[in-house]
Amino acid sequence: MTEPAIQSTTTVRVRDLQLLADIGINPDEIGRRQPLVVTVELLLNVTEGVEAIAQTVDYRRVSQAAEELAQVHFPLIETFGLRLGEQCLRFAGVTEARVSLDKPFALTRGTAGVEVVVKRSSGIVLPGQNK
Repeated sequence: MTEPAIQSTTTVRVRDLQLLADIGINPDEIGRRQPLVVTVELLLNVTEGVEAIAQTVDYRRVSQAAEELAQVHFPLIETFGLRLGEQCLRFAGVTEARVSLDKPFALTRGTAGVEVVVKRSSGIVLPGQNK
């Protein structure tokens, strides 16, 4: 009797990365860095187990991409999330990027946030994608 094939899913996660980002549409927000809490989950296309760093995404690359984007002004956190997700899709093996962003001081009595999910369509290679 043959054993059934085993499937596995690998998700690389960076959670609660706290940045000071140039985010906002209100006049008092423009040019002023504000706290932004970033969580990124990357779904990898891995057919076998991960045994080496070359088979996965180094979470430091995700953190660096978010930190670099935080230096650029974005009117909306939705746009920041989309751009970060697009950058993460350029990492080899990433098929989906889920970016959650919280802006702790956007509301007086709460935290505003968004989640952006960016997926790779089958057969599409993005410009600048690492192979």
